Amino acid sequence: MKLIRFGEAGKEKPGVCIQERNYDVSGFIQDYNEAFFESGGIAHLQSMLSRYENMLPLIPEGSRLGAPVSRPSKIVCIGLNYIDHARETKATPPTEPVIFMKSTTAIIGPFDDVVIPRGSEKSDWEVELAIVIGKKASYVKEEEALDYVAGYLLHNDISERAFQLERGGTWDKGKGCDTFAPLGPWLVTPDEIPDIHNLRLWLSLNGKMVQDGNTNNLIFNIPHLISYTSQFMTLLPGDVISTGTPAGVGLGMNPQVFLQPGDVMELGIEGLGISRQKTIAYGKD
Repeated sequence: MKLIRFGEAGKEKPGVCIQERNYDVSGFIQDYNEAFFESGGIAHLQSMLSRYENMLPLIPEGSRLGAPVSRPSKIVCIGLNYIDHARETKATPPTEPVIFMKSTTAIIGPFDDVVIPRGSEKSDWEVELAIVIGKKASYVKEEEALDYVAGYLLHNDISERAFQLERGGTWDKGKGCDTFAPLGPWLVTPDEIPDIHNLRLWLSLNGKMVQDGNTNNLIFNIPHLISYTSQFMTLLPGDVISTGTPAGVGLGMNPQVFLQPGDVMELGIEGLGISRQKTIAYGKD
């Protein structure tokens, strides 16, 4: 299944995408939130679709899409998880996953504008595969880790490099600015992805391809990341783990290139859809 959320920001309703058409399922699903995943919501939704698919209201074309998950308890991010990205940023490839957190207030829809923060001079892009957790996970065994996955989605891990790397402390303050986590368009259930470790992911800036990688180059694979993260924190249903970005970010270019108002990022992952964000200056609509 492909789960979507649609409508005005902050008032989104749940829907599904079936054969490239979007349908409203708010008649029997409240939202794609922690309670939904915790209570076996995906199985319930599948049952409802098998009974009522031909009766679902069609969502009007042009309706805004929100993030496919309602605000999760946390977004856990993995840094430097592609060797080529670690090398382009002159970092040593890690021997254990690098974990940092991204604020849930950064979440926006897949086609919403990204706001360059006040004082920013080094805002950057990062196409990433993200995992959505389907059930409470603590001290998970690696061989059982995929049983905890509700689905996968596309994430643009926007980063302000000066805030992240030049202001002292952890990376978090360069990662959690408002609008810095466009998610979606879809949450895709695992049955629709033949091999999560062989998906092309890419990002273009103003029509020029800058990132073009594949998840087969992850340093730490999906089961390892889920198991590893669950050793340090309990993952709740609906939580997001973002798995890192391949080479091609602005920080790694020579000369470096950073986002300016009016820039357009388009990005995608095979099987998980395409998103598009325009950048605007802080204080501009």
